Amino acid sequence: MGRTVTAITAQKRNKDRVSVYLDGEYAFGLARIVAAWLQVGQVLSEEKIALLTSQDEVEAAYAKSLRLLNQRDHTSAEIKQYLKNHEVNESAIDEVVGRLERAGLINDERFAQNWIENRSEFRPRSRRALAFELRSRGISPDAYEAALEQTDEEEMAYRAAMKQSSKYQHLTWPEYRQKMIAFLARRGFSYSTSAPVTRRVWQEMQENDQGTATTEYEEVNS
Repeated sequence: MGRTVTAITAQKRNKDRVSVYLDGEYAFGLARIVAAWLQVGQVLSEEKIALLTSQDEVEAAYAKSLRLLNQRDHTSAEIKQYLKNHEVNESAIDEVVGRLERAGLINDERFAQNWIENRSEFRPRSRRALAFELRSRGISPDAYEAALEQTDEEEMAYRAAMKQSSKYQHLTWPEYRQKMIAFLARRGFSYSTSAPVTRRVWQEMQENDQGTATTEYEEVNS
């Protein structure tokens, strides 16, 4: 036996939602887009009511996701976790994520590329460190490996060392070398990459300051 729609009223706190009354009593709220086809006097079966409330959960979750994406780009895994934290059911989450992907609003390959470019510019680190960061955000290797292939490990180490070098410019060569290699190791670079880069940056720093490499550097390379 069905229930009759007796009123559909706009909600005061949210203009994008309406309140639906069945048989003279408040029954549930719906997004306007879900309730668009409803009319007063219409009889709804229990199955139809369940479908409406399920569609409304999807629309509410979609709206939540859009607000989150307005703050910054997110991965599909981050969106899924966000919706799980808001107790959205799995089927609704899958539908929302699928819609966002089809609309181009989430794209893990694009996220990975942008992440690597941002890191390269402001906080350079090794491919291994970048891969770890991207995996921690739920991005699969398939989504980031192509972007990582385009990064130059030595160039990334050089950029990182250049940004850090001024903090160590007062040190002697042995102290400078020890601290810089340790710093680059924390950024994920191997010794085989960081050692020659450290020598290169030290030499450039000395040449800029004095016009010639220091005796200490010459002794290291003798």
